[in-house]
Amino acid sequence: MHNIKSVITPRFSEAILLTAIILVLISVSIIKFESVPHIPILLSILLLFGYGLLKKVSYRTLEKGLVEGAGAGMSAVFLFFFIGMLISSWMISGTIPTLIFTGFTLISMTFFYAIVFIVTSLIGLSIGSSLTTVATIGVAFIGMATAMDLSLAITAGAIVSGAFFGDKMSPLSDTTNLSSTIVGVDLFEHIRNMGWTTIPAFAITLILFGLLSPETAGTTVQDVAVFKEGLSATGMIHWYAIIPLIVLILLTFIKIPALMALAISTMTAILVSFFHQSSTASEIFSVLFSGYVSSTGISEIDSLLSRGGMESMMFTVALVLLALSMGGLLFTLGIVQRLLSTVESLLKKVSSVIAASALTAIGINILIGEQYLSILLTGQAFKEPFDKVGLAGKNLSRVMEDAGTVVNPLVPWSVCGIFITGVIGVSTLDYLPFAFFCLLSPILTVLFGFTGKTLTYKQEK
Repeated sequence: MHNIKSVITPRFSEAILLTAIILVLISVSIIKFESVPHIPILLSILLLFGYGLLKKVSYRTLEKGLVEGAGAGMSAVFLFFFIGMLISSWMISGTIPTLIFTGFTLISMTFFYAIVFIVTSLIGLSIGSSLTTVATIGVAFIGMATAMDLSLAITAGAIVSGAFFGDKMSPLSDTTNLSSTIVGVDLFEHIRNMGWTTIPAFAITLILFGLLSPETAGTTVQDVAVFKEGLSATGMIHWYAIIPLIVLILLTFIKIPALMALAISTMTAILVSFFHQSSTASEIFSVLFSGYVSSTGISEIDSLLSRGGMESMMFTVALVLLALSMGGLLFTLGIVQRLLSTVESLLKKVSSVIAASALTAIGINILIGEQYLSILLTGQAFKEPFDKVGLAGKNLSRVMEDAGTVVNPLVPWSVCGIFITGVIGVSTLDYLPFAFFCLLSPILTVLFGFTGKTLTYKQEK
């Protein structure tokens, strides 16, 4: 999307007014009127069309910007389809049910939220994908929290915090590689430098989840035993059911592209399912498209296990395309470029450069809802300002992750926010206050910018 050229240069007052109207329209519609994000984003697109036509921009040009914006999300769309199939295939293979059952056996309810955070962090580091972590082990933890009558909002906050810690710090993560590549910093130097903000954020988050974890769960040990018996009765709890998870982790380690890794893991899961059940080709196709439907007769288990499929991603896909289409129009009309150029001209000190770059990454996440774009645009816009104040490039790549990568899941209409809500069934606004790691990362990066601590200057080796 960053290659979309602006056809006009709006006045700053116009750019800031349109931005404010769009933000108010979307936030009020979602928060006050409890609307799905699709409608206010569509209204925002119509507003931008009206502005463009008023400025004598041709309809064809505006339509081209709309299409180019949507086109930027096609890789994500295909990824979402494969994740939908992965979830349903992991259901029929018994992978997710087995993870839930094992979790009930091994995980203490006393420190449940802290353990969820640690486990999702480790999985995220292992596979380098926050969304895959949420869609697999995250779904299992939400099921456990449901069965134990624990807070789904806090559990989701722990899942998101851990998943995005892994996404941020894993050398296998595409956002981590993108951030280091944009500013020309060695990947592992970039990861080491992120430790200055990431380790304190991780430690504080772990303490907070430990404090929030209940001494006793809202359910009894007998209730959990009944739930485990119900899972066992499905006939899907087997040691070999974790093979698809192992395959996914191994493929990620050898750097197989995400889409291919998801596809191979899905096919592995389908093969594994034949060890404990026989399904026809039409039944498997139906599950991959419409999702797995549990029919144990136990409502709690059926509700937990009935999920996945390409169809379950349609809501997400529609919203992603709408949000990116709006982003395409914002670029075509020069609104994003105008805002960035104005911010850049105000930078004089180290602290202001870091604060402005962090706010820019956050602002792009809020305005456009696209994680990669927040990293890419922030890196491109602030290379020169960081050079002028003598800061090494790894400071910029750290800010891009602290305020770009981990902020996206906190925005209800963002790609990550929409996906996570669709997969685990907890709204973004519900888990936002408990996504401590994602909230602390941008605060710490700005704080260190003002104190001057942990910063590296060009002359330093």
